[in-house]
Amino acid sequence: MKALSLLILFSSLAAAGCAVGPNYQRPPVSTPDRTKGATATAASPAASLADQAWWELIRDDALKSLIGEALRAGYDVRLAAWRVEEARANAGIARSEFYPQIQAGAGWSRSEQSEFVFPGAEATNLWDANVALSWELDFWGRIRRLNEAARARFLATEEARRGVMLSLVSDVALGYFRLRALDFQLEIARRTAGAFGQTHALFSGRLDAGLGSPLETASAAASLAATAATIPDLERQIAEQENALAFLVGRTPGDVARGAALNDQLLPPEIPAGLPSALLERRPDLRQAEQELVAANAEVGVAVADFFPRMNLTGAFGGVAPELSDLFGGGKKWSAGGGLLTPLLQGPRLRDQHRAAQARWEQAKVRYEQSVNNAFTEVSTSLVAYQKLAAVERDRARAVDAFREAVNLANSRYLSGLSDYLEVLQAQQQLFPAENSLAQTRFERLATLVQLYKTLGGGWRLADAAWSGRDIASNR
Repeated sequence: MKALSLLILFSSLAAAGCAVGPNYQRPPVSTPDRTKGATATAASPAASLADQAWWELIRDDALKSLIGEALRAGYDVRLAAWRVEEARANAGIARSEFYPQIQAGAGWSRSEQSEFVFPGAEATNLWDANVALSWELDFWGRIRRLNEAARARFLATEEARRGVMLSLVSDVALGYFRLRALDFQLEIARRTAGAFGQTHALFSGRLDAGLGSPLETASAAASLAATAATIPDLERQIAEQENALAFLVGRTPGDVARGAALNDQLLPPEIPAGLPSALLERRPDLRQAEQELVAANAEVGVAVADFFPRMNLTGAFGGVAPELSDLFGGGKKWSAGGGLLTPLLQGPRLRDQHRAAQARWEQAKVRYEQSVNNAFTEVSTSLVAYQKLAAVERDRARAVDAFREAVNLANSRYLSGLSDYLEVLQAQQQLFPAENSLAQTRFERLATLVQLYKTLGGGWRLADAAWSGRDIASNR
């Protein structure tokens, strides 16, 4: 009973002891009052695009289906989930250091002595059973700091997993919009090739009748061939993009269902960025970097605790007897004790371990500060790009309208006998690249919207189960 009382006393003292080493405090970081490129809106300045679920931002049902499939079956998400399980198990291993380590053993042997040494000796049995206990009392908080570091690493992998999910939403949406842009460019190429084909047929007919010009016919043939060559190349790119999307969602290569056309995809006129300081709480990569900082800080405490003695309690109970029935009768045995392991004559090892831990903490601190500043930079760059690309699209749309009008006017002039058909051909040649440039700008605006959702930490309020898109049907 006295031994049990002493055990309880020692464990209480260990639990009440202070953990040596620095307690974690978030390092100060420079946070701008306003994000460069953000526009003033009537909404609350704290409101952000990141507050929306991804299916509220994306209105294309085919894309929603792809993203949901990727979040459920994609390779990156599955790998991230198993990394979380590994970190959770490692945290459990560290937590087990708080408790006594108990091992049990049992054995049986049969032996007989030599007749020359012990005349008349007979074979004997020997039964052995024991239970051993070992417990390190955490007076200085070494085990608590180890547990703190392991828990922080577990939380870091959780944040990394959420970062993977957000990146997967972004990658699938970006790939899908690129596919729709290629579809649109293919439509433009086929339409333009058809127009050039009609022109070439007209010029060839006139040339055969002795009324046309070889220059006109050759120019029409060159334009037709150049445009026709883009069609199989675009088809190749479409197949490649479909395969890339299939890989992202965890499928074998195959066709990808389409939804809304490129020009019908949602593009909000303005993007609420929210408060810059809120990025520290919204972005999973920043939360992951901070948890890694917490782990590095705890490891400094472990290195400090190694300078102090370790106290261990040990105990054993068992028995040794020639008969199994006597094992815990007359053959029982027990022992209890304690030990103190003091780090003497360690040379510079402990000091250098402490210096290394501090250096790792400083590295983690720099990485955290770097990640925070990079987050502000990414948001600002994407906001400015979104606004400027809207202006680019407006100007390119006007250019396309002007070129279409030029084609119509050239056709009218030709039919009226005021010009030759080469003027029509030249107008068509200018329209084709202008339409392609407009399609590319539309894609770039959609890509920037996706990038903004990612850089702002989109979906940060979503529960883990909601990320996979199981609630999409109820939100349509």
